[in-house]
Parts: sequence; C-alpha cells; structure tokens
Amino acid sequence: MDRHIMVPLGDEAVNSLCAGDYVFLTGTIYTARDAAHKRMNEVLEARGQLPLDVKNNVIYYMGPSPAREGRVIGSAGPTTASRMDKYAPALLDLGLKGMIGKGKRSQAVKDAIVRNGAVYFAAVGGAGALLSRSIVASEVIAYDDLGTEAIRKLEVRDFPVIVVVDSRGNDLYETAIHKYCRERQEV
Repeated sequence: MDRHIMVPLGDEAVNSLCAGDYVFLTGTIYTARDAAHKRMNEVLEARGQLPLDVKNNVIYYMGPSPAREGRVIGSAGPTTASRMDKYAPALLDLGLKGMIGKGKRSQAVKDAIVRNGAVYFAAVGGAGALLSRSIVASEVIAYDDLGTEAIRKLEVRDFPVIVVVDSRGNDLYETAIHKYCRERQEV
C-alpha cells in the first residue's frame, strides 16, 4: 500500500504503518552517519545535550556527495544501517521515531523499535541521484568538521521509502524470505 506521511512522525502515523508499506515522506528529516552517531553517543555518555531534538524525528543514514550546480544536494543514497546499531537504541529511547537506511537491523534495535513505537524504513541503495530529487533543502546543523558526515537538516517532498521494521516488530526481510520459500515450494 502506498502511503503519504508527514515528518516529523506522530504515534498515530507510526502505528498505522506495516512492514512492506511503500511510503512517501514529506517534511523535515535529519542525516547522520557513523561519525556523527559516535559523537552523539559521546555527548550522551557525558550527559550533554544533543545538537538536535530527536523526539518524533527521523534520521537518514546518509552522507551526500557534493551538490552539482543548481541542486541543493548531491547524490543522497542510504548507507548500511547496521553500522549504527550500537547507537540506535539510545536514540530511540530518547524519542527518535524513525530511521532510514539499507539492510538488516540487530535484534537490539528491533526491540527498541517495538519498545518505543518507532519504525525503520529502507531507501533503495544505488539510487542516490534519484533520491536527491526529493530533497528540496539541505542545511548543515552540527558537526560541520565531519564534512559529508555532518548532521544535516533536510526538507523532503515525497521521499520514497519502504517500511522494513514496523512498530510491532514485523520485519519485511524475514517475512519476505518466508513468503518466497513458501511460493517456491508450491511451484
């Protein structure tokens, strides 16, 4: 089912999503990759304040390439989400409602998704140039010294993602494998 959702996310929107839903996000999301997550974790361990309020927000695991002339951002494809797995549960416990990346998540992250009523989306890897067309504004808001791994605030319009892990813990990667195996046995 195709869904159009405004971001930041509310509980009602998150709870209505099911693994396998095609979703188009419109509104504000943030980017953060490995280095930014490591730095945010250090801030949390020191009992400091994060450079953004994660509550109800979505973090896209992405570091863009330089923008071409006339564009707000360069290629903006997802990075492998599992690299952020050691940091994600703490951010989810602070109210983060969504993450966008590619690939599977650990059980600890899936448990934190369910515990906090959040969602994990996948963006199509290898389609960064196409995904960048849905980004209408980009601004570095923290950790500028990290270059492409700085935290950015993005304004997106109809940004295409797929729900991989929904707020009830359903995991599309697992259900799709089971469905494929059943269909193969029936042939």
